Amino acid sequence: MKYQYILFDLDGTLIDTNDLIMTSFLYTLDLYYPGKYTMEELIPHMGEPLYDQMLLFGPERAQELVEVYREHNERVHDELVKEFPGVRSTLDALQDMGVKMAVVTSKMRRTTEMGLRLFGLEKYMDSVICYQDTEKHKPDPEPLLKSMNELGADPAKTLMIGDSQYDVLAAQHTGIDSAGVAWSWKGADFLQSFTPTYMLHHMGELIDIVKDSPGS
Repeated sequence: MKYQYILFDLDGTLIDTNDLIMTSFLYTLDLYYPGKYTMEELIPHMGEPLYDQMLLFGPERAQELVEVYREHNERVHDELVKEFPGVRSTLDALQDMGVKMAVVTSKMRRTTEMGLRLFGLEKYMDSVICYQDTEKHKPDPEPLLKSMNELGADPAKTLMIGDSQYDVLAAQHTGIDSAGVAWSWKGADFLQSFTPTYMLHHMGELIDIVKDSPGS
């Protein structure tokens, strides 16, 4: 196998939280800055830690915005989160192949675990690295390195998969290969500009990449 260790981002990669995230942002920002921000202005910042995003939109009350966002996000979480096609069948296949898998996310642990449990994905993961587990966050390599240390991963056999430029850049800073996902809200062309090693158009394509089969 070409890759024996796979690191996944969570939101927008394994689970479809786009509606949840955007609804939570617009709800929060409209409370404090009615009509000031649009969805198009928010999308470029997806993938950054929540507090860092709120510093951009309301620096004078960033922590308050974070708390309102989280309260709303948790309240509507299970109603708005959806599953991406092919995720569970792909994780099943990877697990059967003996691949070690991890989630590396900039989300807080509570909502990370909510998302994993909702679709039964926690059973596939040998490591889950969340916001509070590291001092620095993607695109810094620290969270990826921490996950790889927990997995006992060989960098040459490790692949990072995500929907954001921060995932691709973090992989590059760590010295490992990366795959962008074409279902990213930011778009495949945008992600491709950061030169990931691969671009996935369906999660199932990951199987041939891991095997290093001709189809990849």
